[in-house]
Amino acid sequence: MMHERLPQRIDAHCHLWALDRGDYHWMDASDPSFAPIARDFDASDLAVVRREANVGDVVLVQAAATEAETEYLLSLADDHDEIKAVVGWVDLSRADAENQIDKFARNTAFKGIRPMLQDIEDTNWLIKIPQDTIWDHLSDKGLRLDALVKPRHLPMITQFCLDHPNLPIVIDHCAKPEFADGDQSRIDAWLDGILKIANDTHAYCKLSGLLTEMAAEQIPNAYEILKPLVDQLIEAFGAERIMWGSDWPVVRLAGGYARWNDLTQALLKDLDPSNQNAILFNTAEQFYGLEGVRS
Repeated sequence: MMHERLPQRIDAHCHLWALDRGDYHWMDASDPSFAPIARDFDASDLAVVRREANVGDVVLVQAAATEAETEYLLSLADDHDEIKAVVGWVDLSRADAENQIDKFARNTAFKGIRPMLQDIEDTNWLIKIPQDTIWDHLSDKGLRLDALVKPRHLPMITQFCLDHPNLPIVIDHCAKPEFADGDQSRIDAWLDGILKIANDTHAYCKLSGLLTEMAAEQIPNAYEILKPLVDQLIEAFGAERIMWGSDWPVVRLAGGYARWNDLTQALLKDLDPSNQNAILFNTAEQFYGLEGVRS
């Protein structure tokens, strides 16, 4: 089904990587399932899919749990005007974590941090390991937290948001609902948890990463699966707290940028233009402080 072309947008969640840097430990290049993404992706690759989807500026998000990768991403932002923001990684267990945050923050493209919570066995790591002063330090520096969480984290991240009302927080990929196993009770529990975050906290939500949580046979029916859920998320968060992202190139594992772009148009087509524009542009611009950045 063809839809009217959506207005230009900000891609609030994409990645670039160079595998020979050697720190993308989650990606097994010998595993055939990773074949669509097991190669280098640079700004020229991203430019192709951005143009096709009418995407202007991008937020580049860490994909390796190393400070070296954050330095690499910041160097890309220095060289490419379309990269308006970098969400990096800092070892929050270190006593000098605040100093590392300050070092990165000297680059105006550095907008926040993302601990890879989904890969940490301890569900409550975020409220146990980092020093509590980290969070006030982040907010005092005008920085943000991207929460890479799964449904098991939702009670913890809800309490974390309540405990840190001054820290801007966004839930990546809608907290990764577990579509693939077909267990409706899990989807119901996820929905209850994410709606509680919407209703009880100040957190934002990224409309991204949903296709890759589906089994291959579910993807042709993605609209039917997602439409009632996305409608509830938009109603609960409001368009002013939801931002769109591609999760490129990871989305290549589930049909690619174009498929997610087409699906986005279908999911948002019933919204009025102001709400569409909020989800596609204004929310990310406001959350990440992109107004006038290198414009």
